[in-house]
Amino acid sequence: MAIPTIAPYAMPRQDDLPSNRVTWRPDADRAVLLVHDMQNYFLSAYTPGEAPLPELTANINLLRRTARDLGVPVVYSAQPGAQTREQRGLLLDFWGDGIGPDPLDAAIHPDVAPGPGDTLVTKWRYSAFHRTELGELMDRTGRDQLLISGVYTHIGCLMTACDAFMNDTQAFLIADATADFSADHHRKALTYAAERCAVVTPTRSLVSQLTATGVPA
Repeated sequence: MAIPTIAPYAMPRQDDLPSNRVTWRPDADRAVLLVHDMQNYFLSAYTPGEAPLPELTANINLLRRTARDLGVPVVYSAQPGAQTREQRGLLLDFWGDGIGPDPLDAAIHPDVAPGPGDTLVTKWRYSAFHRTELGELMDRTGRDQLLISGVYTHIGCLMTACDAFMNDTQAFLIADATADFSADHHRKALTYAAERCAVVTPTRSLVSQLTATGVPA
């Protein structure tokens, strides 16, 4: 019932990506970067030093540096540890108790830890919008694009992209800055997103497009 051990697999490349149904382009004045659930508990399912983990953290760091240079807000989501049965709700039926009481398990992985000025929201369900301040932050700052990185692609990342779409926020699911249970799970999530709710893009393409719209902060 807990998170399965994840065998190493290669990140998707440009040639592996599905065709996007829409032609949205990221804009530094409209975007928020989400670093989704990059907590030690979730990343411990991967083999340290093996794909896709090093590329995942490297690409998230490139996105963070670019966002900060361009004045794009960076938001982290993180689930709390030691949740009660009431807090856990139906997640308990699918995934068990979740993150335990050790604060280290709930902490953001040190390779991508938040920096000064970043926002951390407490996340309770698959979507990073559900019962968090993410939507309010986007409304307050007049932003309507969400750049999604983190884990896991076919669960919280995809559900957040769907939720963004249903709230008229353009979602960009960053193919090689998210990671999943397997190459097959990852591919299926990207395909669904590209066909139904988001733009699927590799990190460097998104960084190039974002940089072209922005003025360094």
